[in-house]
Amino acid sequence: MRPAVAYTDFFVVCTGRNPRQVAAIYEEVREAVKRETGVVPRHVAGERESTWVLADYLDVVLHVFTPDARGYYRLEELWGDLPSVEVAAGV
Repeated sequence: MRPAVAYTDFFVVCTGRNPRQVAAIYEEVREAVKRETGVVPRHVAGERESTWVLADYLDVVLHVFTPDARGYYRLEELWGDLPSVEVAAGV
């Protein structure tokens, strides 16, 4: 992201099947990052609705979407000219 914006280095974009799973993904990431690094997000938005949870870790911005929200906002298209890396979900 850094070539295009000054506020972050990376966007992490992922999808949960429904709002409950979106909230669970965000909570797991938040707890793991806090446990492993001591870092908590500077700002979080969307927790109540859990259709799009955005967590700003400054150098990394986490986006967790429901399928409908991800399709509506289409961040990959908006930032499509920047390099991306697709990572398979861990099981």
